[in-house]
Amino acid sequence: MITCGLFAGRRYAVLGLARSGQAAVAALLAGGAHVTAWDAREEPRAAILAAGPGDAGGVLELADPCAMDLTGFAGVVVSPGVPINRHPIADAARSANVPLICDIELFSQCRMALPDHRVVGITGTNGKSTTTALITHLLTQAGVPALMGGNIGLPILGQDPLPAGGVYVLELSSYQIDLTLRLDCDVAILLNLSPDHLDRYDGYEGYAASKARLFGMQAIGHLALVDYRAEMEDDIMRLAPDGQPFTFIDAIDLPGDQAQWPSLQGPHNRANAQAAVAAVRHLGLDDAVIEAGLKSFVGLKHRMERVAEVGGVAFVNDSKATNPASSAPALAAFPPRDGHKRVHWICGGLPKGDDLDDCAPWFGNVTAAYTIGDAGARFAELLSPYMPVSRSEMMCEAIRQAIDAAVPGDVVLLSPACASFDQFRDYEARGDAFRQIVEVLTSEEGADANCDALNATTAKGA
Repeated sequence: MITCGLFAGRRYAVLGLARSGQAAVAALLAGGAHVTAWDAREEPRAAILAAGPGDAGGVLELADPCAMDLTGFAGVVVSPGVPINRHPIADAARSANVPLICDIELFSQCRMALPDHRVVGITGTNGKSTTTALITHLLTQAGVPALMGGNIGLPILGQDPLPAGGVYVLELSSYQIDLTLRLDCDVAILLNLSPDHLDRYDGYEGYAASKARLFGMQAIGHLALVDYRAEMEDDIMRLAPDGQPFTFIDAIDLPGDQAQWPSLQGPHNRANAQAAVAAVRHLGLDDAVIEAGLKSFVGLKHRMERVAEVGGVAFVNDSKATNPASSAPALAAFPPRDGHKRVHWICGGLPKGDDLDDCAPWFGNVTAAYTIGDAGARFAELLSPYMPVSRSEMMCEAIRQAIDAAVPGDVVLLSPACASFDQFRDYEARGDAFRQIVEVLTSEEGADANCDALNATTAKGA
């Protein structure tokens, strides 16, 4: 675990006890802090209480910080999932003049106690996880100690410190940036920017301003890699030190041929690769090593994950595409061959908007669409002028219909452009359901499989 003596004797509150909150409590207690922890759910409270403070001298209590006088606390560590724009913890902390922070800020405060290292921070609306994993892979394959953490689902405080010369690779959501005060990244990356999470911000401008803070925390002379449009239209470097060097991601040359990188297909993955290549070059890797790493990279689950190829038909799980801007690159990754449209697009779920405008430039790659979930009727209405549409409603029916229509060379693509919560616990459960149903329907017994049973066993709560 990553901790430091700076926490000793100080008081902290931790609100939200999911993975990052649990790691923050453990790190603070190990550093000798007095920790007041709370979660609205009983199960994580019980788990934290059972774990206890250990032998490091820290003190643990359970209490709701919203109902406390926080005067004198060193910080309130808030889960990124807590909507601080409307949650009472914001007023409680503000009235006590106590900063709202997250586990990334605690990591920043511990950096002076860690062996010599560097940090890469990656943000953007889409592509963060793939780029984070790719940078970590390239460094590791080159023999450089590297750890990835942050929004990718791996709390950085819960991991063992790297030896001297290591690189911490952090995926950073806008929520985490909001709650971080001093993260000075040796390389900071903004992949792209499009409207998202607007329920947490004062419009798109507020969302862009949150992303811009990543560069405002950098020391002069550290490298910024930025999306051209985000700089030209949104002034994403507005808070950076005067004269800070930056490079446009789309200007970066790549070593080798993208066609030889099976997990990095499509224009969106080209941009992800460009950002990763520039980052690791800056950290000292040469192009021969980088090219070998690009070839050997295996993509993350639920992000353009090829789960099967049966009879020449590829099945691709892109369940992480929870908005139209995320699905657009997936559609773009599979252009027609010899005039034949190849994509059987499974889309729908709990919509985040009322249009598919971001996907429209790539409708010409789609041979048919299969709509599911709450958005099914609206998406069918939007898509029917451009392609054949089946109102499938449920995942199994959509996959079965796509299998019946697909020919060798085609792609059955789950890229929902929606959140998952109408039918599934989360995007991971949705992607797992896609994989499981594909396995059944493409098996020798698949023709006799019961879709009602498959939908029931893979749906939310099953």
